[in-house]
Amino acid sequence: MKTFIAFGLFLVLAACQHEAEPPDFGLDGFDTNLIENQTVACQQRGGRFGQGATAGTFVCYEDTPDANKRCTASTDCAGLCLARSGTCSPITPFFGCHDVLGRLGARSTLCIE
Repeated sequence: MKTFIAFGLFLVLAACQHEAEPPDFGLDGFDTNLIENQTVACQQRGGRFGQGATAGTFVCYEDTPDANKRCTASTDCAGLCLARSGTCSPITPFFGCHDVLGRLGARSTLCIE
């Protein structure tokens, strides 16, 4: 009988265990200065922080080291090799639809939104 009572008390105490805290899906950890911090980081890399192609997005526009250099394939450029002019793109990212030259020099259309 003592074993039965001890077991019963054990079950009652086990039922009183504290439940784990539910996950917090609030704004804790949200960086209220996100745009300012990203702007500073972009400028430190020599870029210009601004609106992207899609409304509400922001990106860091950076000049490419080989801007406007002649190219025959994407491997010639840090950015894109633009097929129409045969030159490397001046910035990255380079939004819009452009005819580009691929790794082997094949022409294709690339759209970056």
